[in-house]
Amino acid sequence: MEAAHFFFRWFHFLAGITWIGILYYFNFVQTPFFAETEASVRTGAIQKLVPRALWWFRWAAMVTFLAGLLMYLMRLGEMGAGLFFTSSYGVTITLGGLMGTIMFLNVWLVIWPNQQIVIASTNQVASGGQALPAAAGAARRGALASRTNVVFSVPMLFFMGAASHYPSLVGPSAAFGIFWVLSLIIIAAVEINPLVGTQGPTKKFLDSVSGALWAGFILTAIFYVLLLALM
Repeated sequence: MEAAHFFFRWFHFLAGITWIGILYYFNFVQTPFFAETEASVRTGAIQKLVPRALWWFRWAAMVTFLAGLLMYLMRLGEMGAGLFFTSSYGVTITLGGLMGTIMFLNVWLVIWPNQQIVIASTNQVASGGQALPAAAGAARRGALASRTNVVFSVPMLFFMGAASHYPSLVGPSAAFGIFWVLSLIIIAAVEINPLVGTQGPTKKFLDSVSGALWAGFILTAIFYVLLLALM
């Protein structure tokens, strides 16, 4: 079991670094570059570079999720549900893992399907055809989901790290139910925001990298304060 934990964690880290690294590349490097470069360069990149990056992006997300899920279930089985879900490790790894799972679902169910439309539209225009009518909306929805993943990545990494390296964060408490109800409401609100519409005041902070990062740190602080107050 010790060896299994180690190898699953190794795969989890390797794939996770690849996944989050490409997420940050898309948001910190590629998106600003596309906004500043000429159309011909952007078209070539969407045809040849973006599909390759998206392949590594989505499959790294898949390996990260599956390896993490296996480790989670193994540790749950070892500790038992009663101890696991009331321990500092169990609370923080569940909180981080929940946000990681939503990020994984965003990759496969929102970002990738919308990017397929954008790539198909670009290829059609490059061949002399017309852009797909759905391409602009798809690009916007994919971008909002990607920025939301940047927001989630900050607290996700914090609480996954806290599971092993901040064991005193959660103590004995009778407020587990309140904490999880509030946490689920907050996570749902952040996730629903990019899925409902493409414009509006609640989307403005996702229009910039700094806005998404600040939102991530604020979200981390909110969960941290909730844990200190309730747990």
